[in-house]
Amino acid sequence: MTRQAPQRTLIAVTIAAAFAPAWAQQTVTTTTVEVVGTTPLAGVGVPRDHLPANVVSLDDKRLEEIESLNIAEQLLRQVPAVTVNDLQGNPYQPNLNYRGFTASPMLGTPQGLSVYLDGVRVNEPFGDTVNWDLIPNSAIAGIDVLPGSNPVFGLNTLGGAVSMRTKSGFTYQGGKMELSGGSFGRSNTELEYGGNNGTLGWYAASDWFREDGWRDYSPSDVKQFFGKLSFRNSAGEADLSLLRVSSKLIGNGPVPLSLYSERRQGVFTYPDETHNDLTQVALNGKLWLSDSQSLSGNVYVRQSKTRTLNGDLNDQYQDNWAIDPSTPSGANNRTQSHQLGTGATVQWNLTTDRHQLAVGTSWDQARMRFLQTQQLGSLTDVRGVDNLFEVQTANQLWGTTRTASLFATDTWSVTSSLHLTASARYNMSQVTTHDELNPNPPNLDGDHSYRKLNPALGLAWDLMPGLNAYAGISQGNRIPTPIELGCADPANPCSLPNSMASDPYLKQVISRTVEAGLRGKATASSLGDVHWNTGIFRTLNTDDILFVGTSTSHGYFTNYGKTRRQGVELGANGDLGRVEWFAAYNWLQATYQSEACLLAANNSTAGSDPACASDEIRVNKGNRITGLPEHSAKLGLSWRTNDWLRLGGDMQAFSGQYVRGNENNQGDGGRLGGYAVFNMNAEARLGGGWQMFAKINNLFDRSYATAGLLGVNPFIGGSFQVDPANWRSETFITPGAPRAAWLGVRYVFGGK
Repeated sequence: MTRQAPQRTLIAVTIAAAFAPAWAQQTVTTTTVEVVGTTPLAGVGVPRDHLPANVVSLDDKRLEEIESLNIAEQLLRQVPAVTVNDLQGNPYQPNLNYRGFTASPMLGTPQGLSVYLDGVRVNEPFGDTVNWDLIPNSAIAGIDVLPGSNPVFGLNTLGGAVSMRTKSGFTYQGGKMELSGGSFGRSNTELEYGGNNGTLGWYAASDWFREDGWRDYSPSDVKQFFGKLSFRNSAGEADLSLLRVSSKLIGNGPVPLSLYSERRQGVFTYPDETHNDLTQVALNGKLWLSDSQSLSGNVYVRQSKTRTLNGDLNDQYQDNWAIDPSTPSGANNRTQSHQLGTGATVQWNLTTDRHQLAVGTSWDQARMRFLQTQQLGSLTDVRGVDNLFEVQTANQLWGTTRTASLFATDTWSVTSSLHLTASARYNMSQVTTHDELNPNPPNLDGDHSYRKLNPALGLAWDLMPGLNAYAGISQGNRIPTPIELGCADPANPCSLPNSMASDPYLKQVISRTVEAGLRGKATASSLGDVHWNTGIFRTLNTDDILFVGTSTSHGYFTNYGKTRRQGVELGANGDLGRVEWFAAYNWLQATYQSEACLLAANNSTAGSDPACASDEIRVNKGNRITGLPEHSAKLGLSWRTNDWLRLGGDMQAFSGQYVRGNENNQGDGGRLGGYAVFNMNAEARLGGGWQMFAKINNLFDRSYATAGLLGVNPFIGGSFQVDPANWRSETFITPGAPRAAWLGVRYVFGGK
C-alpha cells in the first residue's frame, strides 16, 4: 500500500496477521501438498505455498455441494474477492468481478479477467466477453483462481485468471442421473458417465436447464454436452474433447425504481434475447521425454454463433420529435455474430527438486462476422414494440484477430524454505476489421498492431512450520477488441450490443500488480485445525478502456488515463470432523486516478462543472469506480449430522455501490444500498445410490439489487409520454431474485 492508503487498511493487516485468519482451500498445510498449475496447459504443478500469490482452488466436491447452476455462481459463493453485477437479470448472464476486474457476457463492459477451459481460452475474440452458459457445469473437475496480472495467462489477465479443468474417465468412474425442479418453473437435468480400461478412458456429461423466470417475459433454456476420450500409458497421455452448447437466454435488464416499487417482477422494455450456439473440439496431450522432462500441447477449433434481439427506446426519438412528431418511438435491434477461433500451444516442462520450469509458445486467431439490423416501431404501454417498419441494416463487417506469444515461468527453490518465481510473456497481436456496408472512409476498416513484453517476479518464504509469507509484482496487458475499436468515436456513439460507426485507434491497457501476504495453519481447541490467509494487493491500470454511456443504450469506448484497485483479503476455514466452515472478508478500493469529463446526461450534476459540456460530468481522481462494493463478507457451513444427512448454508454480504452514470459519485439516487443474502442446502443419502437434495436461495426474501444505472424513463403513470419534455431521469436497477426453493433426486451408480 502507498503512504496515502487509509490507516484502516494497515490496521486491518496488522490484526489479520496477529489473529491469523484466512479462507478455505488456498493456504499452506503441513500434511497435504496442494499443487497448482502455473500455466493454462497441464504440465508443471507447483505446491501452493511456493507461489507468490493467494491462489484459490475449488474441487468437484465443493462445486457439487451448493448445487449452483453455473461457474459464475460457484465463484460468487465461494471465492472471497468475487462480486457480481447481474445487470441483465438472467442467472447465466452476470458480470463477475474479481478484485474489481470483470468477466462478463455483455458487450460494453470493460473486461479484465482471462478464462480458460482445459487450456483453451474462452474469452470471445469479438469483445473478450465470457459466456457462462457455454461452460459445461457438470463436467468441471476443479477451478483455480489465480490473482494479479499474471503474464503467463496471456491477454486480458489484468486482475486475474480463472483456469478450469474437466473430468475424464480416469478421474471420474461411474455414472450419475439427476433431476431437480421448483421455483420459477425451473427444471434441471444432469447426466454423466465415465470409466476406463487402464489405457482408454471415456467421459460424457449433459445438462439441460429450463425455467420461466421470476420476472415478466423471462424464460430461458440451456443445453450443454461435453464428451472426452482419453488415452494414458507410460509414455504420455492425450484427451480429445467435444463441447456443444445451445442456449436461449432472456434477461430483461434494469427497470426504473418507480416501476420496481409498483411491481417487483416488472420489466422496462422487452424482449432482450440472446441465442448462443457453440461447437468446440480440443486435443490436449502430454509426452514424457524423461523422468523430469515432458512436452505438453493443445490444438482447438472453437465456433460460436450469437444472435440477439433487443426491444429498446429509439434513441433518435428524443432529438427528432420536435422536428418530426411522427418519429418512431421504439426499435427492435438485432445482431448476429459468427466467430471461428483456432489455436495451438506447445510447452516444454522441466520438474526437478529445485525447479518447476515451463517454456512455451502459442498461436491464436479468430475470424468474425458481425451484422446489426434495426426495425423501428412504436413503444406500447406494456413496453413492447409494435407497428414495425422494414428491417434496415445498421452495420455489417468482418474482422480477424491474431496473437502469437512466447512465455516462460520457473519456480526455483533457492533453499528448502525459500522459493523464487519468475515469469515473462511476449505478445504480438493484430486486429483487423473490414466494413462490408460502407466501403469508403471514414468507415470501420482498420488494421492495428500491438506488442508487449510482460514480466513477473515473486518470493514465497516458509518462516516457520505452519507460517508462510509471499510477495510479488506482475504486469499484464489487454489489446482493444474489434467491438471497442469499432465504437470509439464520441461523435458517433453506438447502441448496445453495438452499432459501430468508426475505427479510431485505442491504446492497449497495461496493468501492474503488487501483492503480499501471510498464510498458514494453526490449531485451536474449539475450532480444530484452522487454515488462514491475510494479504494486501494493488493493481494500477494505464490507458484503461471504458464504455462511456451517452444514453440508456448508447455510448462509446475510450482510453481513460489510470484506474486503481487495491485492497485487503482476510479469511479462515476449519474442519471439526463432521463440520466444515469458512469465513472471508474483502476490502476493495477501486478508484479513477485521472480526471476527465465523461458523458452522463442523466446525472443530476451534468453540466455543473464549467470545464465540461452540459451533458457531461467531471470525474476526479479518487472517485470510486461504479458497480464495485467496497466491503464484502462471506460465510459458509457444512454439517454432516450423520452418515446419511448433510445440512449446509452460506451467506454473502456486500456494501453499497455507485451505479453506472454516476462516475463522479455525486448524482442524485446514483447509489445502491448494501445487502446480505442467506442460502441453505441439504443432501440425504437414501441407500442403493439414491440421494435427495434441496436448496433455498435468498432464505429471508431480501429485496436487493446488484447493478444499476442512471437513465431516462418515458413511461409516466404506466403510459408512454409522447412529448420527451415529460420524461424524467431515474435510477434504474436490476433486482435480485426473491426467495426460491428447489428439490431434486440423484442416482449414482458404478462407483465414483
